[in-house]
Amino acid sequence: MPHETSHSTTIFCQHYTDPACVSGLSHAAYTLVQELNRDLTREVVYLCIGTDRATGDCLGPLVGTRLRYLLPSAHIFGNLEEPLHALNLSDTMQHIYAHYANPLIIAVDAGLGGAEKVGFLSIKRGSLAPGLALKKQLPRVGDIHMVGTVNVSGFCEHLVLQNTRLFLVYKMAEAAARALFLAHHRNSSPSSLSAWSTTFPKESRFSQRYK
Repeated sequence: MPHETSHSTTIFCQHYTDPACVSGLSHAAYTLVQELNRDLTREVVYLCIGTDRATGDCLGPLVGTRLRYLLPSAHIFGNLEEPLHALNLSDTMQHIYAHYANPLIIAVDAGLGGAEKVGFLSIKRGSLAPGLALKKQLPRVGDIHMVGTVNVSGFCEHLVLQNTRLFLVYKMAEAAARALFLAHHRNSSPSSLSAWSTTFPKESRFSQRYK
């Protein structure tokens, strides 16, 4: 659960059911990566934060699992099999900085907010501090971050996370992963833009398995 400060600048925010959500998130992610990696020397690393032990906090692991299928050669930390959470985040960050020179980190996490924001996905410039909503002291992470508001905040956040609908989180994760997939391919090979509709599988193994 992230806590964002004034240092974070929202680039795009839309409900996951909006037809413009995936394309808007993808374009925002592409634009930010281009801005922060003009000379193409920084390796992009995805941090998909959360745990599969609470439905409301499994957005990150779901996105990570999806991205590992869509982008098997990408640098992805955090998925349903090996979640990235409070207990291993610091060690993972040390590993990343030891093995990647000046990485460009895109963090993905679930969030809580006002009732009117539930279901919205936002992408922002800057870092987020995972866990502050649950009073956890964790390092700020990310040059770019994407947050999905999965439920309402303000009271008994642990119980709220345990009682969040998995269907909502799953559909939000699908939209977030698709947006990052498209942005990744656009940054890797700009000439392949016209092939987006054919390179993205309409029915992935992940979708089939979890229907």
